[in-house]
Amino acid sequence: MNYQPVLEDQHFILMEVLRAPEVLAALPPFADCDAALMQQVLEEAGKFVAAEIAPLHRVGDEEGCVFNAGEVRTPPGFKAAYQAFWQAGWASLSSAPEDGGQGLPEVLNQVLYEMLSAANHGWTMAPGLLHGAYECLKHHGSAQLTAAYLPKIATGEWLATMCLTEPHAGSDLGLARTKGTPRPDGSYRVSGTKIFISGGEHDLSTNIIHLVLARLPDAPPGPKGLSLFLVPRVLPDNARNAVHCERIEEKMGLHGSPTCVMRFDDATGWLVGEANRGLAAMFVMMNAARLHVGLQGVGLLDAAWQKAHAYSNERRQMRAPGPRTSSEPSDLIARHPAMRRILDTQRAWIDGGRVLGWRTALELDIARHHPDAARRAQAERWCSLVTPVLKAALSQQAFHGGSECLQVFGGHGYVREWGVEQIVRDARVAMIYEGTNEIQAIDLLVRKVLVDGGKAMGLLLSELASTLDAQHEADATALQLMGEINEVTAALAAAAPHNAELAYWVADDYLRLVALALQAWAWSQIGSTLRSASAIASTERWSAPSQALQLWVLPEFDMRLAIIRARLAASAATASPAYCA
Repeated sequence: MNYQPVLEDQHFILMEVLRAPEVLAALPPFADCDAALMQQVLEEAGKFVAAEIAPLHRVGDEEGCVFNAGEVRTPPGFKAAYQAFWQAGWASLSSAPEDGGQGLPEVLNQVLYEMLSAANHGWTMAPGLLHGAYECLKHHGSAQLTAAYLPKIATGEWLATMCLTEPHAGSDLGLARTKGTPRPDGSYRVSGTKIFISGGEHDLSTNIIHLVLARLPDAPPGPKGLSLFLVPRVLPDNARNAVHCERIEEKMGLHGSPTCVMRFDDATGWLVGEANRGLAAMFVMMNAARLHVGLQGVGLLDAAWQKAHAYSNERRQMRAPGPRTSSEPSDLIARHPAMRRILDTQRAWIDGGRVLGWRTALELDIARHHPDAARRAQAERWCSLVTPVLKAALSQQAFHGGSECLQVFGGHGYVREWGVEQIVRDARVAMIYEGTNEIQAIDLLVRKVLVDGGKAMGLLLSELASTLDAQHEADATALQLMGEINEVTAALAAAAPHNAELAYWVADDYLRLVALALQAWAWSQIGSTLRSASAIASTERWSAPSQALQLWVLPEFDMRLAIIRARLAASAATASPAYCA
């Protein structure tokens, strides 16, 4: 069974829960983007994804990419699907019209990519960095570079890569040794080796635009000495640049996406942005990619859930316990509590994650286009704090929740026939790339929460709390969780200056606290929408995952909170007498 977008669920969350048309109406570029237009775009996107991309899922895994003498051939059907994709305008959905794009909101682009990731994660890796590369070049590229390259990237005619990692330098980019040497004509010679480059070489597009971190000869050491260079596979005179793919990696999953070792041998490139400010320009790409990875997690988990749900309603085994309450056969495994618990729990993560991911995409639109500076700042705060949480929590759930969905199949899930094992293998990398989940947790707690004593996090939680009604049980639970986060944040802010390791020990637990509180808030928004007089969604569809959230997801909060409090107590016990006083 191939993945199928469920338009009813999309409509309910986007139009009713998030009220996207009303939000976008306040943004001048999207004043005409009403519910009818949004629905039409999503319907057409769903048709394209289901018809053109989902059927290539299995062939991408089984045939994989083929490396031969520096060139890479993608799996059968991939090239034709990509050409159809960009020529139909899907690659340029949120690019500006003046650059050849559709000029639609980022939230629609993120919904599209969630569907694409669910349908075929390997194929979607190819266009996955396009919009990050587009934003990076649009904001930091020179007039000459943007004129030559931006329209081709905006439309998707040319694909792009992000070249950061080197063999000796993984997450510590400050160790990068790739060099950029200036030439009299204003270009640079770029030399070095980069690894783990998704789509570094392929046959999907006629050119590949590499965005490469490298050092100028007089650059200071460490991350502050990195500059960003645009290095195309094919130069403006149509000559092949000195960019070489040495091999593609043999991987656990994502066989449809070539992960390349790239060698730059005095390749011609041009500086993007300011010298020694390459990380600032590159982070435009990375932040966009991190939200994309979070929604990859939602899509992958949804794809696994769809397979498990369908199988559970076909597979007949022993009779389920309890009274027979419907006309369904009592020996369907879908009726067994153990299976219902798995399916309802993963559905809770999918639906809540979708609310949070799409809300974050809306906040990106607000941050870029809202006429009120204060509202833009509020949106930027949301994106800064919530993006690392979504990247880490939802990618983790894609793998572990996908494994739970595999469990529904029993032994049949472990073999290739049903396709769920591919999803589990493909999903694992999302916990690693675009900054490991541990780095996301450190980024959240150390660099964004404790840096101001927890003020920004307190403001975010206060804004969320203002949308809740304590008279409703689910809302009261969400309010309680937010209050406990505020308390433990204050305790960490007081203790961290006296213990350099403390925040790093508990960063993962803190991120999980925030993720669970955000899930509680997301489901409170679903609940309040269902209670409204104008709601058209069926409450039956949403009741089981809502209960699963309360029973089997949110109890993790107390465990994580206890871990942090125990570490705080241990830190206080070893602190100096003056600190204790």
